[in-house]
Amino acid sequence: MIKSYLLGIDIGTSACKVAVFDRNGKVLAAASGDYPVYYPHEGWAEQNPEEWWDAVCRATKETIQKADITADEIAGIGIDGQSWSAIPIDREGNVLANTPIWMDTRAQSICDRLNQEIGQEEIFEVAGNSLQPSYSTAKILWYKENLPEVYAKIYKILQSNSYIAFKLTGAVTQDVSQGYGLHCFNMKKGCWDEKMCKCLGIPMEFLPEICDCDHVVGTVTGKAAAECGLVEGTPVVAGGLDAACGTLGAGVIHSGETQEQGGQAGGMSICTEEYKADPRLILSYHVVPGKWLLQGGTTGGGGVMRWFEREFADYERMMKEQTGVSSLDQLNKIAEKVAPGCEGMVFLPYMSGERSPIWNPYAKGVFYGLDFAKTKGHMVRACMEGVAFSLRHNLEVASEAGAEADVLRAMGGSANSLLWTQIKSDITGKPIIVPASDTATTLGAALLAGVGVGFYKDYEEAVSLTVKETRRHEPNPKNKAVYDKTFETYIELYKSLAHIMTAK
Repeated sequence: MIKSYLLGIDIGTSACKVAVFDRNGKVLAAASGDYPVYYPHEGWAEQNPEEWWDAVCRATKETIQKADITADEIAGIGIDGQSWSAIPIDREGNVLANTPIWMDTRAQSICDRLNQEIGQEEIFEVAGNSLQPSYSTAKILWYKENLPEVYAKIYKILQSNSYIAFKLTGAVTQDVSQGYGLHCFNMKKGCWDEKMCKCLGIPMEFLPEICDCDHVVGTVTGKAAAECGLVEGTPVVAGGLDAACGTLGAGVIHSGETQEQGGQAGGMSICTEEYKADPRLILSYHVVPGKWLLQGGTTGGGGVMRWFEREFADYERMMKEQTGVSSLDQLNKIAEKVAPGCEGMVFLPYMSGERSPIWNPYAKGVFYGLDFAKTKGHMVRACMEGVAFSLRHNLEVASEAGAEADVLRAMGGSANSLLWTQIKSDITGKPIIVPASDTATTLGAALLAGVGVGFYKDYEEAVSLTVKETRRHEPNPKNKAVYDKTFETYIELYKSLAHIMTAK
């Protein structure tokens, strides 16, 4: 049987996505599987990894069926996943507790204590990242302090993609791109730091051996094949961070190239060949060997519009039944009628606290400038502009750190909105190229598998064959001038409110 295809699996925040690609990056078929986020207490956000696996099994079977191929035609499988999980498994591979996800800030007090005891500078010097509750580090220690019966049974701590790789192959792994979630990971050397493990109180034996993202960690087991419709013996690579795989899938493999993220979360990833760490930003290894990604990660991305649609678009959902036009497209239309700058209305998109560059788990979303003249259209456009301002904020901090972005390459569902993408271009002053936006992340995962199994000779060939530009946006200087003033208001708003946005 000729192995003609690659399978990409993406463990997102709201759903998994599975897609089959041919050698030229064409999507033969794709499917998704939903699962919930649980919010048992304020500041908590967690998921059940077993529900990820169930969703992956459903979506994989559906994808193979829709693609009208046989599973033995798949040459390799790549997996990407959301960042900063802390999945505790025992020696039998059982999940011991739900994992806090990247939005979870329950461990703030642990971070405060460690930053005081060890020293923020000492931690940053090793990890290249400031110690914040969103990362995996404090979540592991939270188990120790709050779930001792779970902590006592822990064999290994896994990340989202490594858990799915484990379910597929039985191999316990840790890819290099997800290492940044743990502050005992030496960002300069790409290995665990034994001294920092001891300082933090994280046992070295909890941490799987680190491997390259395109390393074949094993093959699909008979049990996994029966559950998800794949063929026993199909190679599986370690995979990596979703933002990094999306960056690869958007065609970013050279220094200076930049991915703009428009999924549930927002932000950007600037590719660099040099170590460039800044405590206000996020530094990880790229899934492409020998490269780092200097990232801005925000809680307010495409998820802001999903929230707005869910809470305020009853009318648009009703009209969809009559017109067939989606509620999100209708919201885009009313936002288009509002002038840039929203006539003084500004939105702070801190919908689950905020990550970079302000790192405030208690930050809240804010609409400023409401009056009787404002409409739903103003609110929609303000949401879009607020997310774009958070992108600009991160890009400006990255520039101060010595990483300059030139052209942005957009990915994620938000890139489907021509209006939103143009707003981002106008606000940042950067041209934006849009590749195949909905499949960039799963494509990146599939490309890792393709390089890992020899389907492609290298990443240059993989990207040149698969990544296609669909459209380009250039910044409008007139709009940029308006947004420059509005951005000043955006920055001053948070500064004015920061003292209110603190722990109670």
